[in-house]
Amino acid sequence: MSKLLSCRYNMDTNRVEARFEDGTTLAINCTAIEDEYGNTPAQRAELDWLLYNKPLEYAQMVLSGEMERYLSLGCEHGRLED
Repeated sequence: MSKLLSCRYNMDTNRVEARFEDGTTLAINCTAIEDEYGNTPAQRAELDWLLYNKPLEYAQMVLSGEMERYLSLGCEHGRLED
């Protein structure tokens, strides 16, 4: 697989659209990811936070199979910050 160059979250389709170095594009269905990994409200909030703030990292974790491990660490980005 070639290098992942950019990603953006498309709110209209609820997909992260990824573009690779070789020109390939890929759309990740965020509803399917949320159904697979968003087992708690905290995990769903974290997935939402990643979508809006770090779509590139979101795509990298989905493609590398690291999303479950990441969410198991109990990240709290989805909380409202002071």
